[in-house]
Amino acid sequence: MSIEISTSIRSLMMVAAVALSAPFAPNAYAIDVTQQIKEIENSPADGPNGEKAVLASDLKLTPEEIEQIKAKNATAAIVMHYTASDWAKAQMAGQKKALDELGIKIIATTDAGYKAEQQVADIESVMALKPDIIISVPAEQSATAAAYKKAAAAGIKIVFLDQAAAGMKPGTDYVSLVSSDNRGMGKVAALLMAKALNGKGEIALIPHASDLFATKERVVGFKEAIAAFPDIKVVDESGVGGPDFAGESERIASAMLTGHPTLNGLWAVWDVPTEGVLAAARAAGASTDLVITTCDLGVNISLDMAKNGYVKGTGSQRPFGAGYAEGILAGYALLGKEAPPYVVLPALAVTRDNLIDAWPQSNGDQAPDILVKAMN
Repeated sequence: MSIEISTSIRSLMMVAAVALSAPFAPNAYAIDVTQQIKEIENSPADGPNGEKAVLASDLKLTPEEIEQIKAKNATAAIVMHYTASDWAKAQMAGQKKALDELGIKIIATTDAGYKAEQQVADIESVMALKPDIIISVPAEQSATAAAYKKAAAAGIKIVFLDQAAAGMKPGTDYVSLVSSDNRGMGKVAALLMAKALNGKGEIALIPHASDLFATKERVVGFKEAIAAFPDIKVVDESGVGGPDFAGESERIASAMLTGHPTLNGLWAVWDVPTEGVLAAARAAGASTDLVITTCDLGVNISLDMAKNGYVKGTGSQRPFGAGYAEGILAGYALLGKEAPPYVVLPALAVTRDNLIDAWPQSNGDQAPDILVKAMN
């Protein structure tokens, strides 16, 4: 099991290095983006409570342990905050692959539509099925906490992704927290923005209006990295709350483009809000010099990138690999094996030059034909 995860991460880092070195020759400013990316990959940020980041490639199950897990005939429930994204689909595909390999049956999958009250109801419904494992990302940390604590008290082992419920402790209340290096992803998106703008311009940001640790880290990382470019000014910032992330982002981006006629760049927190930014840019007839960067690697933003559109790059995570790691940690829980509190996958820099090669490393399957054809 560990060999597959480790190989994937090494390949991913090689792909990122190629992407950054090929299209970006040194220019007027001194910051070496390629070196910056390497440093980000090699030094992922710590967890939400200062937990040391342990790479997913360090997770290991022996053949004997795998057989022990299979003999338990265990069950799992996947309790998602929402599933309407390429990221969520890749996460769940990775979870399923690992759980299948360990003989753990998925007995329920829920979608809360990014509403905490719905997720609480989903947890209660799932508990009635008495799964051994819950793999979940809270739609909201505090409002869902009591439900998760109730599940843990009932003996259900919980593996969290992206953030844990409020007041819960790893090793006691839950098994582990798995996340991409979201701060690193934000930094990568900022570096790609700066490179595309040649270190100068006015930009606007559309973060996530939420307490979600993962998305908060992205905007922190973006601002940390963009601060190294004094000639790039952040002139506007407005968060998107959802659940209609694309529609809301389109309205926000439209107002930004109208209010700042000299705007050179826009960053949105993940690919679905970025779809709204793209719609706004197209509707406004924005100059093709407008630079958009984001985080995550969905089909629609990738198509724009492939067609040499507004999207110049993304600081992507690897949802398939993260989902796979979550499944492996479910195995840890069933064995009573000590798990690291915080498991992370490094950021991935994606530009048009490495888009097709990076797709399977991020999403777990080959790039769709529509994307391959768009590159030609």
